[in-house]
Amino acid sequence: MTRRLPRRALALCAGGLLLTASLSPPAHADPRPASVAEAWQAPTSARLSSDGSLSDVAGVSTSDIWAVGQESVWDIWQSRGALTHWNGSTWTEVGIRNDPTGAGLLRSVAAAPGQVWAVGEGHDGLPYLASGSGTTFDRVVVDKLHVGDWLAGVAALPGRMAAVGRRGEQPLVLTQTGTKWKLTQIKGRGTLYGVALSGKGDGLAVGDTGTGPLVVRLSGNRWKQVSVPAVPGGYLRDVYFDSPKRALAVGGVYLRSGGVGPLILSWNGKRWSRVKAPGDDVRLYGVTGDRKGRFWISGVDMERPGEAFLLTYDGHRVKTVRGADGAAPRTIRLQSVTYLTATGTVWTVGHVVDASGRYTDVVERFGAAGRPVEP
Repeated sequence: MTRRLPRRALALCAGGLLLTASLSPPAHADPRPASVAEAWQAPTSARLSSDGSLSDVAGVSTSDIWAVGQESVWDIWQSRGALTHWNGSTWTEVGIRNDPTGAGLLRSVAAAPGQVWAVGEGHDGLPYLASGSGTTFDRVVVDKLHVGDWLAGVAALPGRMAAVGRRGEQPLVLTQTGTKWKLTQIKGRGTLYGVALSGKGDGLAVGDTGTGPLVVRLSGNRWKQVSVPAVPGGYLRDVYFDSPKRALAVGGVYLRSGGVGPLILSWNGKRWSRVKAPGDDVRLYGVTGDRKGRFWISGVDMERPGEAFLLTYDGHRVKTVRGADGAAPRTIRLQSVTYLTATGTVWTVGHVVDASGRYTDVVERFGAAGRPVEP
């Protein structure tokens, strides 16, 4: 049975939002070991306008990081998609040309050297697709996309791009290779939310069928659904391609109690298997890796919502990494995560919701592998 959420909840899920009520460091002492607490940098903001939230982040280098989201998230007719860039010292919003109506929200961003892509929803009813070199961006009109089509995720490599979503009740994959566009509708019902590409010509996209998790794979130039473990009520929201024989997909499982448990599926090159994950009411949104077999997963633990929350996975065990709790009541949701090889740093974005229900976009950094967080 497909579960339907209230309109407000749907808007939050679609935007991939993460909230923090206060962006200042906590006033009370942190009881955890200093080495753990100090691995997290104090949260910052990309300075979006009122009710702003970030849904996705992609990093090329420490001075070239892109994030997307939306502002005024409670009113879809007045909300505005946001595309923002970190140049090593400050965040700056970037405009999109060739766009008379504007984006209502941007859900996903992908960055390859010299090319950045973003997808979301347009105010004109069409799925939104924008591309740029890093200094200028334009809305991209693709004749194969129709009013009512829906795009949720995008991935890019030099000369290649893939965006995923749905058309009607069918999963949809839109690809560009060079200048050629191709649209594929996957047989069966479902929606795709996340996608990853590899340099070997492989690709993975994940989502759900309405009753369980869904994975499709690009092989031999064709996208086809593949077998996954049966997880009733399960869904997947993001996937990371570490190598042709190693990938990780994350999402959740709707529980009879009304909560949502974590779901992690691992790919070994031949089959998918379920990974045991900690927590009873944990929502997982994004996953990244170092291409050496180590992964980081962003989300929120609803039993301890005031703490920044990450999971790490080394191929054997899943461990929890928490930030300090805020001095005031808040919920901090980390919607997306990216890993920067040069510094071994994990960047996560999302939003904070305070006790008054006010949204503030949030950017968190974590020093992975014992490395300090860069200033």
